[in-house]
Amino acid sequence: MSYPVEKSDEEWQAVLSKEQFRVLRKQGTEAPYTGKYDKHMPSEGVYTCAGCDAPLYKASHKFKSGCGWPAYFDNIPGAVTRHTDSTLGMQRTEIVCSNCGGHLGHVFKGEGYPTPTDERHCVNSVSMKFSPEDKIVDKAQAQPAGAQTAEGSQPTESKV
Repeated sequence: MSYPVEKSDEEWQAVLSKEQFRVLRKQGTEAPYTGKYDKHMPSEGVYTCAGCDAPLYKASHKFKSGCGWPAYFDNIPGAVTRHTDSTLGMQRTEIVCSNCGGHLGHVFKGEGYPTPTDERHCVNSVSMKFSPEDKIVDKAQAQPAGAQTAEGSQPTESKV
C-alpha cells in the first residue's frame, strides 16, 4: 500500500529515534506503562504522528484504560487506517497513520469500557507527539502541506 509520505528505511532512520523507527516502521511495541503519554490526560490538544506530524487523535478522544498504553475511543476522521494483523498467532486489527503508514498500535472492540464507540485504540506513545493546541477539526484541514489521502486505504470514520 502506498501513502502520501513515502521514505526509504535510511530516510526514516535519519529523522526518527531508534525506538521510534522500531515501532513506527518495523511494527514494534513499546513496553507497557513506560510511554510518556500513558497517564497524560490533557483536556485540550492533539496527538500527531511522530513520523510525519499528521494529526491522529484529539485529547478529548483519550480515556483511562489501565492497559499500559495510551487509549483512545476514536481518531480524527481519516487519520488512521486499519489492517488485519495475524502475527503472534492471533487475529488483531492494526492501526497505522493514514499519511505515512507508521504503525501506531491496535484497536480492540467490545471490552466494556464506557466510551461512545466501544473501541480502544491502544497506541504506542513513541508513535506520537503532543501539541496543546486543539485547532484541528478534521484531517482535511490539518494535513501537512502536500499530503493527500492514500489510494486504496480504508481510513476509519469518526463516530463522535
